Amino acid sequence: MEIRRDNYLKQLIERKNNGMVKVVTGIRRCGKSYLLFTLFKRYLLENGVAPDHVIEIALDGIEDEELRDPKVCYEYIRDEMEDDGIYYLLLDEVQFMPRFEEVLNSLLRIKNIDIYVTGSNSRFLSSDIVTEFRGRGDEVRIYPLSFAEFYSVYDGDYDDAWDDYMTYGGLPQIAGLQSERRKADYLKNIFVNVYLKDVIERNRIQNEEEIGILVNVLASSIGSLTNPTKIANTFASGRQMQYTNKTISRHIDFLEEAFLISKAARYDIKGRKYIGANQKYYFTDPGLRNARLNFRQQEPTHLMENIVYNELLIRGYNVDVGMMDAYEKNKEGKRVRKQLEVDFVVNQGSQRYYIQVACDLSSEQKQEQEFHSLRNIPDSFKKIIIVNGSKKPWRNDEGFVIMGMKYFLLNPDSLEF
Repeated sequence: MEIRRDNYLKQLIERKNNGMVKVVTGIRRCGKSYLLFTLFKRYLLENGVAPDHVIEIALDGIEDEELRDPKVCYEYIRDEMEDDGIYYLLLDEVQFMPRFEEVLNSLLRIKNIDIYVTGSNSRFLSSDIVTEFRGRGDEVRIYPLSFAEFYSVYDGDYDDAWDDYMTYGGLPQIAGLQSERRKADYLKNIFVNVYLKDVIERNRIQNEEEIGILVNVLASSIGSLTNPTKIANTFASGRQMQYTNKTISRHIDFLEEAFLISKAARYDIKGRKYIGANQKYYFTDPGLRNARLNFRQQEPTHLMENIVYNELLIRGYNVDVGMMDAYEKNKEGKRVRKQLEVDFVVNQGSQRYYIQVACDLSSEQKQEQEFHSLRNIPDSFKKIIIVNGSKKPWRNDEGFVIMGMKYFLLNPDSLEF
């Protein structure tokens, strides 16, 4: 089974021969090596690159163990370059080599080499890795399978695919597993023995219980506003544990650096400024989030929101949580201030979209709840409500676009309707 990753392949092709180190980053097991060694290598060969001008090194393999020595690796690459033609270096699991930054910076001084690297431990996945190459690193962020990628290889109809994706997520390995038990066991095992272990070892965390509980708290609160102080209070009152704001904030940063979670900042739509208090956190893969909670707390609306958020990031948008103050009359006729929320404020260049995510709009009460915030936005950018199901997009009398989740996920230009 071959899964196409055309979006990421295109990004690599666009960066070819740009004089920079192409750094493929992303959560472990999301398909970085497959992208580089299968899809991109095939592209090179099909477009006239001679096989002996593609240098492949997988530093996690026993066959390349001696190349983990930085000087040996550097000399090996130089020896492979026998003429003045362009050579393409595909270097996998680069973190196995000490001082790899020095090796790559040295290679950058060679005019006829184009460099692509991946790594899959939390040291390499640090979000500021590109700075290691003195401004000559070009990052390509890869995510787990989007729903469209997952559905393209799924043996079944949309509804079954959606249920599976919402429960077990989009790690490529999941697409090849058949039984629900195998999927669940795989996710629970790699969360503890791969992702969490990496974060703990890299950052030398002493109290493993604390960060384990923190992950559970974040997993339980996707789609809800929270902050380190609120989490610390939860630990103090509910578990009688002293887990300070500062430590919680650092541990959340570690989880972000490893790409396990992403943070959506709050943006004041009317005031046009960011608000630094509460944030929302989403998991890079919904299956990992569910596995961490032993597949309990699978609230459809919150999972839909997480999946929409991830899809927007995959498409290259900047995504914030919107809020604004509005004044309304209460039952006594008094004018009171209320704080309204918009699920996502989505930006790309000069374009902006406001998006609400709803499980359904079957009742007037539900419609009023979702439309109310959009009505109070003081500009004319497009306002979209994404609902569960297969509904094709349409505009209501107020000009709001309403579309089903299926249309949104399977049409890459769905926001342009």
